[in-house]
This record gives sequence, structure tokens and C-alpha cells, in this order.
Amino acid sequence: MVVAFGLFAFKASAQQEIYLEEHDVKPYYFGITLSGSSSRFHTELHEHFLNQDSVMVAEPLNSGGFALGLLATARLNDRFEARFNPQLMFTDRSIYYKLRYKDRDLGQEVTKKVESVIVTFPVHVKFRSDRIGNFRVYMLGGGKLDYDLASNAKARMAEDMVKVEKIDYGVEAGVGFNFYFKSFIFSPEIKISHGLRDLHARDVNLKYSNVLDRMQSRMIMFSIHLEG
Repeated sequence: MVVAFGLFAFKASAQQEIYLEEHDVKPYYFGITLSGSSSRFHTELHEHFLNQDSVMVAEPLNSGGFALGLLATARLNDRFEARFNPQLMFTDRSIYYKLRYKDRDLGQEVTKKVESVIVTFPVHVKFRSDRIGNFRVYMLGGGKLDYDLASNAKARMAEDMVKVEKIDYGVEAGVGFNFYFKSFIFSPEIKISHGLRDLHARDVNLKYSNVLDRMQSRMIMFSIHLEG
């Protein structure tokens, strides 16, 4: 019975139509990207936090976002590809504060949102598995450069602000899957992004800023790539 099942499975695999066979030898190809993300700041408290008594807690929160982008991939060899995936991201990252004394307008628990519109330029190297019918797995790693169009680092002083710099850079790693169809490739992917630059434009005169020292970006992104 086991032998019969094996023969049946082999026959079914042999009869499967293979889509886009010529795609595996293309020198380059293009696509579009739709993404959703969960992002936050990784923060470190400044020594001033221990020397004041107005802010008791300052903790980052996870926030959602989305992105749209383009995709350009170049074949290096049978196993490796280079990929450029510029995207326009809309996101916000929040910090939760608990105050010793109630804020006249906001109360004792305050959440500060840092809204961002980011143009990101990720460059990756992809490692591809063997193709199994119309399916393939890949892993990727690389770096990114971000430019925040909505950065408030140069804004005028305001007690309730947390200022962030415009430019960020970092490293990324992820895993994805290629599903081949007759006219396109559907590729879901999950990726972790780790910012390396301190984004905090600290101002000792700002109530919600002076208790924080370093702020770095962290993100988990789920993307759908449509490639041709």
C-alpha cells in the first residue's frame, strides 16, 4: 500500500504543470510590494530620569503601519539574487508615560505618538532553495537607509514633543515563499528590521524628551510581493 501511494504521489507530481519555467534564468525582473508592519522604538532612559520626580514611567509601545513599494531583482547565480525594494511607509511609534502629577489637559497617563512618513531604501541578498514544482523558499539579509519626511527634529520647542531625526540606517533579515502562477509570482514574506542609529533629538528643556537617552527603530514587516 505504501508503495502504491508513493507511485501515485510521484505520478501526480510528474503531471503537474510547471509555470514560468523561463523565469528562473531571467537576468532581472520587477514587481510591486504591499506591506503591513508593527513598529516601535527601542529606548534607553537618560540619567536625568532618576533625578526627577515628574515622570514615573516612559515605555515604548507597538504601533501598526503600511507601505507601498517597487521591487527590482537581479540574478547573481542559481542560488543568489540581489534585490532593491524602495517603499513609502506610513507609520507611527508611541511612547507611554505615567506621571506623578496629573497633566492639566492629558491626565496622569499620557501616550505620545511620533508620526512618520518614511521613504526607505532596502538592499538585500536573497538565498533561494531548489524549486519544487511551483513553489520555492528563500531567505534574505541586507541593509536599509530611511528618510523620514515627517521628522520633527527641527520643530520649535514645545513641552509635549519627542523629537526624532530624519535619517536612519539599519540591518534586515527575513524569509519568504515564491508561489508560481501562469502569469505572475505571489511571494509572501516576513522581515525583521533593526535600526542602528540613535534617532532621538534630545532636548533638555522638553518634559517628555529629557528623560530619554537613545531611541532606535525596531520593526516587523509582513509583505506581499507580486513579481513578473
